Amino acid sequence: MTTTQNSRPDPAGPGGPTGRVTPIDDSSSARLSPGRDPEPVVDDAEPPAGTAAAIDQAGGVGPLPTEAGQVSEKEARQVAEAARETAWDRPSFGKELFLGRFRLDLINPWPRAKAEDVARAEEFLGAFGAYLDSEVDGAAIERDARIPDEVFRGLARLGAFGMKIDRKYGGLGLSNLHYCRALMRAGSVNPAISALLSAHQSIGVPQPLKMFGTPEQKQRFLPRLAAGEVSAFLLTEPDVGSDPARLATTAEPTEDGTGYRLNGVKLWATNGTVATLLVVMARVPAAEGRRGGITAFVVDGDSEGITVERRNAFVGLRGLENSLTRFHDVFVPKENVIGGEGKGLKIALTTLNTGRLSLPAMCVGAGKWSLNVAREWAADRVQWGRPVGEHEAVAKKLSFIAATTYGMESMLDLCCLLADDDRNDIRIEAALVKLYASEMAWKIADELIQIRGGRGYETAESLAARGERPAAVEQLLRDLRINRIFEGSTEIMHLLIAREAVDAHLSVAGDIIDPDAGLGRKAKAGARAGVFYAKWLPTLAVGKGQAPRAYAEFGPLAGHLRHVERASRKLARATFYAMSRWQGKMERKQAFLGRVVDIGAELFAMAAVCVRATAERAEHPEHVELADLFCRQARLRVDELFTGLWSNTDSVDVAAAKRILAGRYAALEEGVVTPPADRPWVARWQPGPSTAPDVRRRIPPAG
Repeated sequence: MTTTQNSRPDPAGPGGPTGRVTPIDDSSSARLSPGRDPEPVVDDAEPPAGTAAAIDQAGGVGPLPTEAGQVSEKEARQVAEAARETAWDRPSFGKELFLGRFRLDLINPWPRAKAEDVARAEEFLGAFGAYLDSEVDGAAIERDARIPDEVFRGLARLGAFGMKIDRKYGGLGLSNLHYCRALMRAGSVNPAISALLSAHQSIGVPQPLKMFGTPEQKQRFLPRLAAGEVSAFLLTEPDVGSDPARLATTAEPTEDGTGYRLNGVKLWATNGTVATLLVVMARVPAAEGRRGGITAFVVDGDSEGITVERRNAFVGLRGLENSLTRFHDVFVPKENVIGGEGKGLKIALTTLNTGRLSLPAMCVGAGKWSLNVAREWAADRVQWGRPVGEHEAVAKKLSFIAATTYGMESMLDLCCLLADDDRNDIRIEAALVKLYASEMAWKIADELIQIRGGRGYETAESLAARGERPAAVEQLLRDLRINRIFEGSTEIMHLLIAREAVDAHLSVAGDIIDPDAGLGRKAKAGARAGVFYAKWLPTLAVGKGQAPRAYAEFGPLAGHLRHVERASRKLARATFYAMSRWQGKMERKQAFLGRVVDIGAELFAMAAVCVRATAERAEHPEHVELADLFCRQARLRVDELFTGLWSNTDSVDVAAAKRILAGRYAALEEGVVTPPADRPWVARWQPGPSTAPDVRRRIPPAG
């Protein structure tokens, strides 16, 4: 789980941050001045537009702070920038889209799964679905806040813990497409099951080892995981959210050189209470002959010195096994380092390129479930002499749910197929579908509650007690809310995608706006930029989307693709203008960058539905109707976002926020009972052995 922290902790001397909120006014670039836009400062946020010039690329790690937890904005930016995957050695539809180049050839014709993969996957999915239907009680998991031991064992027997593990290591070797369909199916029974399987395989030990592990590591760990052992990913700490430069967990090399000693506390480790193998991110101190840096380790969950101090509880996903875990002098052999010292963050971000696809799979499943409930209820419920679905107010909600579910599914399927094909770089596309699906699924659930009225707010158990169909709509809303925070919050996803979207500009002109670049580097950057923009800018003036008969092979959807092409060029022009206007300050224009990304997401979704519907029109002619419906709605959202780029209250809001943080409007808070102030917002931890009871849970083998 990753979170953003929207206030800057007040340093409390050498003891570290306290979490006390203070006004953000200590930066000259953050102060208000007449005739100048105020600039927001958001701590714990990955910058969208850092420069690579100031980063020592050796080993893929930027300069590290001398003391964990106390870092400057520049140091945080450098650490995040160094963790990026900088090479673009494969084509990217998303990257081209943000540059105003509508490369439809990269997604059309619609990719197809391999026949042999489909046959194997369908056999598993059939058995998996039958097991979930007959043996798993989703309502009991919600009621008891616990996935039963027998469900863990049943999933293991089916091979569900090895869906993404290669067959030679005992796994099923499913494609991304079929893996996501399995998660979607599991999530419809209870999302805690899909969260368990996803955290285990998408960000837990299997995926980093698949991409960066040695043959010996794969052989040692992957068969165990495929057989049913559970893994977890541990990065977040009590005072470390989206800013990894503050990472405080340490990995001290042992004197004999055989390994490391881990010390620290990790928060919000999904599967942490049940995992027997962990991926742990820890800082190796730099020393003579040792670069050090944030490093990924495979750690045995039962190692001496590990204490699971808490099982965390949340508003949704009640069956989630999520932990607060302490490490005290935990020995990890050097053979358990993944990818080498200092590679940890790069491994984490690269793993998430495909790992992020699991979360939108659950969102698509939620959309399908919501559509079923909304359709059947709106047809059955009669008010004012007509089914409620025939009243325009409800009809619009039904239309939105159906169209948006089709849009999310099309984006997800396309990303999965591109990932399986492995000929395209999908880092932008995967991030876009995670962002888009998590936001839209939340809106779908909210609309479903409105359609259901009071019954939408009522629990399934209460409905059943009155003899009504137990549709757990309120649970859906609670379970979906975390998706806007999991694996990169919406705000962080906006910045991450924006950074990738402007990479082409920074690669040629970054030194021009880099304050650390000397005159020589700036001059060279100016020359490079001149050549690049002389060729690129003219392409934004006229394009295929202006030809009345362009994309005619898409029939009734051709007009939507022409719109996407024109809007792509318009978006690129707006981005270039903003960079010219704000230059280095653009990285602080987070609301603007968020709208740029949201426009790109809508355009990607429109392209996906048009290509998919056209490819499937013989078997599913109704998909053309859904694609047209989605595009009509998306175009209205795009128009609103384009207007918002230049007509907004961003500067006013930032100025107001500074006054709010300074307490100017504190009187507005009077008249209510607020949370007690006798504890800090962020709990401080002290190194040393645990004083709390160990609450880890181990699944006993079948008797």
